[in-house]
Amino acid sequence: MRLLVIEDYPPLQKSLTKGLREAGYAVDGTRDGREGLWYAMGGEYDVIILDLMLPGVDGLEILKKIRSKGLKLHILILTAKDTVQDRVAGLDLGADDYLVKPFAFEELLARVRALVRRSYRQKNPHVKIKDLRIDLVAQRVWRGRNEIRLTPREYALLEYLAIRAGQMVSRSDIWEHVYEFNSSASSNVVDVYIGYLRKKIDLPDKPALIQTVRGRGYSLGEKL
Repeated sequence: MRLLVIEDYPPLQKSLTKGLREAGYAVDGTRDGREGLWYAMGGEYDVIILDLMLPGVDGLEILKKIRSKGLKLHILILTAKDTVQDRVAGLDLGADDYLVKPFAFEELLARVRALVRRSYRQKNPHVKIKDLRIDLVAQRVWRGRNEIRLTPREYALLEYLAIRAGQMVSRSDIWEHVYEFNSSASSNVVDVYIGYLRKKIDLPDKPALIQTVRGRGYSLGEKL
């Protein structure tokens, strides 16, 4: 999934971006409010992590502009402002969650995962497609009784297909949600990683689950 981190404190912005990427997310990050607003208005983000005290444009103003445009991005406010009034203001303006600094990174990850599942109406953290099982929290995958080892990028692609199981997912949708804005990957990288996944998921003695929708994209089976 693709995230945007708008946080002006350099060490925290760097550590958040690094930790979220290590957790398998594609992450764009900025420390400037104006640039953050530009990213938010133009990108297909599953979750935005938003500080309130930012240079250029403050976090509440970014939140107002996003909601005034009708964008249904999920926004998690991450701030040191911890009064009840601050929380109420953020939530009333359209934030989906509110986490106060200092915080445990594991809690942040759990909240991000919950917002991602909410984006795709997938409340259950366990996805089952025929005999393929995916634990969205532990990021583990099984086909039948056999656990399948995936790289972070392979897992990110499979998770995106899985939470939209039974639907056609275009290459551009995959690119928007699985790769960072400044990614240097070539245009055929989606097809390359689909090939990697097929070698691990679609075993010779198992029915194929990853389907090509000719000229349009891919789909992953149908949910049971």
